[in-house]
Amino acid sequence: MWLIYLGIVSFLLTILMVNLLLNLRSLHKLDDKKGSLQAPFPLISVLVPARNEEANIGACLESLRRQDYPNYEILVLDDNSSDGTAAIVESIAAVDHRVRLLHGEPLPEGWAGKPFACHQLAAQAKGSWLLFTDADTTHSPSMLRHAMAYSLDHRLSLLSGLPLQRTVSPSQKMVIPALYFVILTCFPLWWLQGSAKPKPGLVIGQFIFVKADDYHQVGGHEAVKSRIMEDVCLGLEFSHHGKRQGVVDLSQEVSCRMYTNVGEVWQGFTKWTYSISCFSMIGLVLLILGGTALFLGPFILMAWHLLPFLSAPGWFAVVATQVAFIIGMRALIDHRFGNSEAYSLSQPAAITFMLASGAYATVKHFTGSGVSWKTRDYSSSAGIK
Repeated sequence: MWLIYLGIVSFLLTILMVNLLLNLRSLHKLDDKKGSLQAPFPLISVLVPARNEEANIGACLESLRRQDYPNYEILVLDDNSSDGTAAIVESIAAVDHRVRLLHGEPLPEGWAGKPFACHQLAAQAKGSWLLFTDADTTHSPSMLRHAMAYSLDHRLSLLSGLPLQRTVSPSQKMVIPALYFVILTCFPLWWLQGSAKPKPGLVIGQFIFVKADDYHQVGGHEAVKSRIMEDVCLGLEFSHHGKRQGVVDLSQEVSCRMYTNVGEVWQGFTKWTYSISCFSMIGLVLLILGGTALFLGPFILMAWHLLPFLSAPGWFAVVATQVAFIIGMRALIDHRFGNSEAYSLSQPAAITFMLASGAYATVKHFTGSGVSWKTRDYSSSAGIK
């Protein structure tokens, strides 16, 4: 039995390592070397939903105001904030006519907060291209120009990607990069990118650049109004309508600080895994079991290497190789996306954290208590999933 388990884990880890290497090789960085922009420049509407973001919105808008692209507007929706978000945006709009403040309407029944905020922003946008980005992001001056050049050159309807995740505390440096570990080891982005026919891509809500006509044709955010993971679901809508998507390495163009403390990290991870449970509870349980066996099991066996079945040097060598593969994959991702490789050694703690949040989300789903985000409560009984 142990021979079968160790053989399966070794085989799967080898496949995942190959997949990771192919992903890292095929993941383009945003630049305009393969295409050049010429006048007339399409109007881009940069759309920023903001709820209680007084700590972030100023830096976000300052980075957006420094764009070297010549034709864009910035719309910020104050989503019923209880802090000074609106006042900060108003002060910036007073000195820059490109910035407009919108005041969000009360959240209707059947809508999650972010899809409704994005829906309101899109309704007021004038651009032929739309960039949905979060209030806790900052952007390089070339971001819009590079995004437009890349999208036109590759004939895309939707462009998203992997921003640089700014981490400060040790807990953030341990856990947050594990998200990219899961994405880049488990999803064949290289195959999706290279397919001749449009296929589902990776869509991350921190950066969604879309052609406005195609966005409205697929139903926009209204099509995903009840989804907590509205970004992923919006990408699926584009795919269902045959729209081409692209995913790139945004680490040199966009950075984001999603969380400020470990409590927010826990809440965020629980929100994502809860949404998966709403799609398929069986799927989430299988992911938890599979993640435990594949990514955590080798570390447990390493810690228990004195057990009789691991006493032979050959067995221990197999387990040690598995552990080296997992840490090595994490180190490659940390190096690519600017996280300290030293934290690769914390991978078992990061995986444990993710699995625990999944188990907690499972309990939340079964009890019907739902999850909270941005001071709003969501539950499947209210139609939010």
